[in-house]
Amino acid sequence: MKRLIPAILTACLGIFSAMPALAEKLSLNEISGYLNDLITAQGAFTQINDDGTISSGKLFIKRPGKMRFEYDPPEQALVLADANTVVIIDKKSNQPPESYPLSRTPLSLILARQVNLGRARMVTGHDYDGTATIVTAQDPDNPDTGSIRMSFTDNPVQLRQWIIDDANGGQTTVILGEFEAGLSLRNSLFDPGRALRERDR
Repeated sequence: MKRLIPAILTACLGIFSAMPALAEKLSLNEISGYLNDLITAQGAFTQINDDGTISSGKLFIKRPGKMRFEYDPPEQALVLADANTVVIIDKKSNQPPESYPLSRTPLSLILARQVNLGRARMVTGHDYDGTATIVTAQDPDNPDTGSIRMSFTDNPVQLRQWIIDDANGGQTTVILGEFEAGLSLRNSLFDPGRALRERDR
């Protein structure tokens, strides 16, 4: 199940403008502002796991602190982040879910109440590949928990993909499809207790 833990943010991007003047490297302040304004969102995702297998599903985000990955068949997994904890539920198993602190994954940087990429020792890479701005970040207080590499396009600013390098040397890529922001998402979507009750019905 560990391979299902979202771990990599990197971009699978198209050309978004024919005018070079619009294709510019985004500043860390612009990206921080975008993430802080992204309160709720949902959309499809494709995940490339560390072993090379590919998964897909639907992603829900509710900041601060909440995220839900629903995996399409044949996967039967549900990954929830809520109340500072990440919970991995196998819908095919009667075993208790796996759980670990959200602070032990770089996803906590996206889900923080206030994102500040200008914080000392947080950003270790800030590049532009001609299509997207790529920011590599880590928790400056816990660099051993891994790093996240995020890709953003502009006009308007949008997160396209992330790559997570985890503390165990694994790597996961999550490519985001079109997603809607500013939706009303109920808190029960991110409730592990409710998800377990639904599994056990």
